[in-house]
Amino acid sequence: MRPDANWLKPDWPGVTAFMTTRGPNFGRKAGDPDEVRANRAGLAELLGARPVFLDQVHGAGVVRLRADWHDGNAPQADAAVSTDPDLAVAILVADCLPVLFAVPGGVAGAHAGWRGLAAGVLENTVAELCGAVGCEPGEVGAWLGACIGPEAFEVGPEVVQAFGREPLARDQPGFLYRPNPEPRWRADLALLARERLQAAGVTEVSGGGWCTLTDESRFFSFRGEALGRPRGRMAACIALGQ
Repeated sequence: MRPDANWLKPDWPGVTAFMTTRGPNFGRKAGDPDEVRANRAGLAELLGARPVFLDQVHGAGVVRLRADWHDGNAPQADAAVSTDPDLAVAILVADCLPVLFAVPGGVAGAHAGWRGLAAGVLENTVAELCGAVGCEPGEVGAWLGACIGPEAFEVGPEVVQAFGREPLARDQPGFLYRPNPEPRWRADLALLARERLQAAGVTEVSGGGWCTLTDESRFFSFRGEALGRPRGRMAACIALGQ
C-alpha cells in the first residue's frame, strides 16, 4: 500500500500520523473481510508499527495498547494510548470525529462521535496520555481529522442537552438552530471538540474543517451510505517514530 496524496496529516515531527480518505476500506463490518485484512496489513508497512484497532462502542473508555492485542481480541474502548514504537493507534471513522494526540514519548487517538464527545472521551484520553508519559496537558498536541460538518449534521434537543446547552434555545456555541419543522440544530463536532480540549488544558489544536458527508468524492460517510454511496471506513492512525 502507498500513501495517497488526498490523505490528511498533522504537521508533527517524531511521529507517523495520517487519516486515510475514500479508497481502501479498513472496517470489517463495511466490506470484504479478506480485503480489509490486507488493507490493515498495508497500514502496518506505512506506519512501521502494528496498528491496533479497538472494538469501538461510541463511549468514553480509554486503554493503553498491549502487545498481545490483535484484530478480534482488542477490548471495547473508543480511545487508546501507545508508548511503544511497535504499536500504533488506529481509529475507524466514517462521520464521527477522529482526534490524534502526540507528546514526546507517547501518542493517542480517540473516536469522538457526539455520544463519546459528550461523555468525555477526549478529556479521558488526555488524562491517560499524560499519566502514561508524565506530562501536563499543555504539552500535548491534538489534531482533528475529518467528520460530518456543521452544514450537514442535524441533531435534536437531546444532543444539545448532552453538551450542557439549553435544549430550547436557538443559536448557541456549537449548535445552529434550524427548525425542520420541529426544533433541530446543526452541530459542529470540531468546534465542540476544541472547546473540550481547551477545557482539559490542551492549547495546541490543529486540523478540522473537512466534511465527510458533503465531500462525497473524498470521504466515506456512514450517513452517505443511505444515499447510495459506497460503504467503507477510514482509519486515523498514529505511531511513535522508530
